[in-house]
Amino acid sequence: MNLKPLEKLDRTNLYEQVANRVQSLIEEGTLQPGDRIPSVRRMHRQMNVSISTVLEAYRLLEDRGLIGARPQSGYFVKQKPLLSHRDEPNPSTPPRRIYTVDASIALGINVALRDPNIIRLGAAVPDPQLFPIKALNRLMGQVMRQHPETCHAYNPLPGCEPLRHEVARRLMDAGCSLTPEQILITNGTTEALHLCLRAVTKPGDTVAIESPCYYGLLEILESLHLRALELPTHPRDGLILEELETALKQGNIAACTVVSNFSNPLGCCMSDSHKKQLLEILERYDIPLIEDDIYGDLKFDGNRPKAIKAYDRKGLVLYCASCSKTLSAGLRVGWTVPGRYQTKVEQLKLITNINTAAANQLTIASFLANGGYDRHLRQLRRAYQEQVIRMTQAIYEYFPDETKVTRPTGGYVLWVEIPSKFDSMTLYHQALQDQISIAPGSIFSVSGSYQNCFRLNCGIPWSDQLEQALKTLGVLIHQQL
Repeated sequence: MNLKPLEKLDRTNLYEQVANRVQSLIEEGTLQPGDRIPSVRRMHRQMNVSISTVLEAYRLLEDRGLIGARPQSGYFVKQKPLLSHRDEPNPSTPPRRIYTVDASIALGINVALRDPNIIRLGAAVPDPQLFPIKALNRLMGQVMRQHPETCHAYNPLPGCEPLRHEVARRLMDAGCSLTPEQILITNGTTEALHLCLRAVTKPGDTVAIESPCYYGLLEILESLHLRALELPTHPRDGLILEELETALKQGNIAACTVVSNFSNPLGCCMSDSHKKQLLEILERYDIPLIEDDIYGDLKFDGNRPKAIKAYDRKGLVLYCASCSKTLSAGLRVGWTVPGRYQTKVEQLKLITNINTAAANQLTIASFLANGGYDRHLRQLRRAYQEQVIRMTQAIYEYFPDETKVTRPTGGYVLWVEIPSKFDSMTLYHQALQDQISIAPGSIFSVSGSYQNCFRLNCGIPWSDQLEQALKTLGVLIHQQL
């Protein structure tokens, strides 16, 4: 493909001219979805512009959603935008009663996922190749050499100061104005949630939860001998606030938990007004809110959404997050901002495991400070978005026409709803025979609801094997219907 040099009389910025030229080729069909576009050096020679101009043009095309970079392969035309002819799942309608939690089924499913030969569509775990492993390994080596004694000693609560400083700085993007002293480092988000729930509840208490709800939270509730009240949830807007207020008026709610941004499994993201209203309701009843914001950095386009913690003036929100979905799941570095409950949460952390490994903390701190986190995050968001798009297109192609699927604007999970006579637990067992895992809908509920639904993980790079797995799921679903 030969491209003529740019017109020097054109007053548009050079990089915009380059971007517009490539965009025209895409719109005309000369470049098709999946095609590799000319390399940076080739474009530099053919259009007689600098390499930096070409790079800026390609960044602009990425921002327009037209191309995407693949590691060590170059830039490619992205898939066409999704058609919106399929419905989203309806808002959930869980039974209005309090349940004792039994998460044993979810535990069994997690055990099955340990098989390395399984195509892991059931676990919401990103593929490690999406993470900056080489950079983190290099930084870990530097940390161990530069801070040998710190890395092999207990470090005092609330965690290493460099990491707490970087977390406070990053949380400014979520609308939170915090000091490092307000942040406690934990072993991932799971421990943060566990500590916060212990701080605000006692065995036998009832916690208001979204429905469907991340089954890991249900496992925590069960371990703490807590009961759950499932609340109806909208696939785009999140928790239905009228239902929450009705439950609070009836009393006996000790705490509330939500995933505020790109929830698991629905992928919903609350609007700012919704977040404010939620907090105002809880403040009226003086009910603590445990906010899980682990997916907050994964918005596909535009600015990162605010956390509910950004509106907290009374210390009622216990904010929890980690880098497990953005940098490394294995380093187990998370944090919480417990507000008025900080002393209690720190005491619980101390008696639980004293601290979080200093080497891991300092490695993450170093990457956040110097490792190009924002650039990595842009690439990761694009990768997740492309994978969500391609998997949704495959669902449209291979699943029954009556299938409903969520349309998240961030994160990397899809919630799929099949007509009511379908049983996702049956699909789960059948798919395992073909070395494919899914997460059946009933494990996201304490009431056994959502048997006709399941969650899919889009944190796996697209491949022929993945497409074949979705074809197989489609065949098995059709057989049930």
